[in-house]
Amino acid sequence: MEQLVTSPDTSAPARSRTPHQLLQPHGQQEPGAPRRSRRLRRTMSATALLAAGALALSACGGSAEAGGHDDGKNGQAGADAAAAKDASDAKIKVSAKNGGTDASINDTGVQVTGGKLTDVKLTVADSGADVAGAISPDGSSWKPKAQLERGTKYKLVANAKDDKGRSATENSTFTTVSNANSFIGSYTPDGGKTVGVGMPVSFNFDKRITNKKDVQSHITVSSSGGQEVVGHWFGDQRLDFRPENFWKAGSKVTMKIDLDGVKGGSGITGVQSKTVSFTIGRSQVSTVDMNTQNMTIQRDGKTFKTIPISGGSADHPTYNGQMVISEKFTQTRMDGSTVGFGGEYDIKDVPHAMRLSSSGTFIHGNYWGDSSIFGRAGTSHGCVGLRDAKGGGGDTPGKWFFDNSLVGDVVIVKNSPDKTVKPDNGLNGWNLSWAEWKAGSAS
Repeated sequence: MEQLVTSPDTSAPARSRTPHQLLQPHGQQEPGAPRRSRRLRRTMSATALLAAGALALSACGGSAEAGGHDDGKNGQAGADAAAAKDASDAKIKVSAKNGGTDASINDTGVQVTGGKLTDVKLTVADSGADVAGAISPDGSSWKPKAQLERGTKYKLVANAKDDKGRSATENSTFTTVSNANSFIGSYTPDGGKTVGVGMPVSFNFDKRITNKKDVQSHITVSSSGGQEVVGHWFGDQRLDFRPENFWKAGSKVTMKIDLDGVKGGSGITGVQSKTVSFTIGRSQVSTVDMNTQNMTIQRDGKTFKTIPISGGSADHPTYNGQMVISEKFTQTRMDGSTVGFGGEYDIKDVPHAMRLSSSGTFIHGNYWGDSSIFGRAGTSHGCVGLRDAKGGGGDTPGKWFFDNSLVGDVVIVKNSPDKTVKPDNGLNGWNLSWAEWKAGSAS
């Protein structure tokens, strides 16, 4: 029989009373009603309340005894036990913590033990756009096909089954580390490239790095030629790597970037994790002598060709020093106003241009100068000019040198009245001695 327990917040059902009962003053005994009978009723009432309370508490606790010896099969405990017994053995783990705001853009993924993944869906929370990914052949893991975006909220749903076909699901909503709280290093050269013997590995970070030692220690550069490779910091945002002497021709250089989770400074964390390899081509080192206005090309240590040039004028001499070709353009515009020369020149179709410094030094084709200047006079605003044709066609020294040069080849300028190019003006760290280079390392 159901019993009712009342409390201060639960009104008891109204009981019918006789008029006499309604008028009965508090504390007075009903006429003709013995005191003992009233005490007995009070005692019985209290006993009923206690019994009802005990029953209610026993039911909330899920005791099998409260239900009459059902061994837990019909109560909540029985239901929980049955559910647990039938639960899937598949255990899904999502690397990005649900609710996290600093998830990795590289290592986000899913793993499962005791079963196999059946499907995983990752979407951009704001737009609902799907993010492509793949389950491993053995069904034990899933990862995105491409790096995630920084500062983006994602939703992930992963489903798996164990060997009995029982399903398991895991959900996670997370946000990747923000642009403001992370740093990335743009690097050169790209993986898979073949470059010249002077090509350093150069990182330019998008934030100031104050924890230089940890950042540098998580970038390793090695050569199949067995050369020692050391890093050197130019300020707080650039880190270059090179050996003592030019790379050995034909060697393979590998850089391992392990910056994901590395603290670069107060409030910024690295997000990159990858390995990149490139190949060193044949050795080509070209020497420009401003006294003779000629350039001698050495290929694998032997003189290969000599080309007449026109270098910087007396008013605008060319830098001395060892410079590295960092970019190649079949044709480009050269506007003097972009490098501090006002409106002195603006040539919109300079052929066969190869950059030697960040400040605007190039070795390039020259079709506007008289052919008599090459090998005889310096006439440029600091560049090294080679005879060429408008449009870049024909068999010219400018076209030959362009076709036979690699990014990373070395061009050495000597006997110019100008100063030596600064080591951080382009990829020109070779102008530092080995001792000076190593002194700029943080490790």
